[in-house]
Amino acid sequence: MLQIIIQGRGGQGAQTAGNLLATAFFAQGRQVQSFASYGGARRGTPVNSFIRVDDRPIRVRCDIEQADAILCFDASLLEGRLLAAARPDTLIVVNSAHAPEHFAQALPGYRVLPVDGIATARRHGLGRVVNSVLLGAFARAVDAPSLEVLERTLMAEAPKLKKENVAACEEGYRRVDALLQRRAA
Repeated sequence: MLQIIIQGRGGQGAQTAGNLLATAFFAQGRQVQSFASYGGARRGTPVNSFIRVDDRPIRVRCDIEQADAILCFDASLLEGRLLAAARPDTLIVVNSAHAPEHFAQALPGYRVLPVDGIATARRHGLGRVVNSVLLGAFARAVDAPSLEVLERTLMAEAPKLKKENVAACEEGYRRVDALLQRRAA
């Protein structure tokens, strides 16, 4: 079972990203459980989305305490409670303009893949809404769901600017692919 935590701040698209990711996994024939937790119900407060993905029915009905992967929309949230849910093998994809070396020093022992979601979203006319960029990055980092299924999901389910969201998703995917290629070399 793949257990994913998505954390962001209200207004960044973290909840929408959780719904889109769950929909994409389901479209690939996987079993999915998705639920959210909101802090204060206002823009800027931390929000969480939790997703479980498996090939068999998912019967667990509790919060995710140990994540296999974390998708973090705001690097300032990479602390305390969120990191407590990470094991040394947990993959963390984070929205950040910092280089991977920064996180190797700032968070030793964690596998962190930074992606500058804001710059990418702005290039594609999405302002500061980074969810499609980070979904593409995340999909490449965990090799699921496929980019094609994720793009179809965005075209069908994105609230607006569908083509721009797909282009941003593709760029996020390519950026993480390049990071992983460099690490492998």
